[in-house]
Amino acid sequence: MEFNILVTGGAGYLGSILVPELLAQGHRVTVLDNFMFRQNSLAQLCINPRFTVVNGDVRCINTVNPLLEQTDIIIPLAALVGAPLCNKDPVGASSTNRDAIFAMMDRLSPQQRILMPTTNSAYGSGDDNNHCDETSPLNPISHYAREKVEVEKRLLEHSNAISFRLATVFGMAPRMRTDLLVNDFVYRAVYDRAVVLFESHFKRNYIHIRDVVRAFLHGIENFDAMKGEIFNVGLSDANISKWQLCEAIKKQLPEFVFVEAGEGKDPDQRNYIVSNQKIEQTGFKPAYGLDDGIAELTKGYAMIKNSCYGNI
Repeated sequence: MEFNILVTGGAGYLGSILVPELLAQGHRVTVLDNFMFRQNSLAQLCINPRFTVVNGDVRCINTVNPLLEQTDIIIPLAALVGAPLCNKDPVGASSTNRDAIFAMMDRLSPQQRILMPTTNSAYGSGDDNNHCDETSPLNPISHYAREKVEVEKRLLEHSNAISFRLATVFGMAPRMRTDLLVNDFVYRAVYDRAVVLFESHFKRNYIHIRDVVRAFLHGIENFDAMKGEIFNVGLSDANISKWQLCEAIKKQLPEFVFVEAGEGKDPDQRNYIVSNQKIEQTGFKPAYGLDDGIAELTKGYAMIKNSCYGNI
């Protein structure tokens, strides 16, 4: 079935992979993006008559309202993503990540579908054993995670919505982000050959960017069975510590050296083990492992050697 899909922030890290796949599935896709990183990550799609691009701000109701009127599915990716960027511009973060989403949801009809990326960073540190599933209490630590929790709560008041709580994403994309943890550590392994770890026992869950895209496609295809629910999206075999991540990188880049800092704390205090069983029970299985991503990033970084690909 063909849908009219609006992807806000569609020229970003995730959107630059997702939008081509939506078009390949036969959908009509409109991207709203302010191109704040001066990216041309969707340039190859401009020849496609099913693709429309609008250069504008998701906070501007005069821009958003006409687009919503002709949309069946909304995928809101427009956001200031990550704790450092949100801390740098808290006003811009709140107005984009929360207020613009609330304003958009006020204008949606009950029939319009929304698939929202939220974050499993909302778990903070999990239970006493750091284990989390979709029913676990939330303990968001950062500005970014706290507002994602607010948005998710509001989202589930809509009759046709799915929330995907994403693990830490990794992998190459046309609008690259080198500041994400796996991407960052592989970059350091390639160019610096070393990293100093703070609280290296802290664990996190990870997911390849192409599997995130596959989760959204899975949600569209199985919407009636999944609507009204929250799903963790991550690799069940990649609930690993920062030290274990470095060990995995060293297997492919043997010259990589990593050491534990003698003192000090990681400013990012997230530490949790996440269950992805719920989405797996719907038939979704990740296709790309952590080792696949490390190999991909190692090749990709042969083309990248500067700092303009991060969010901060």
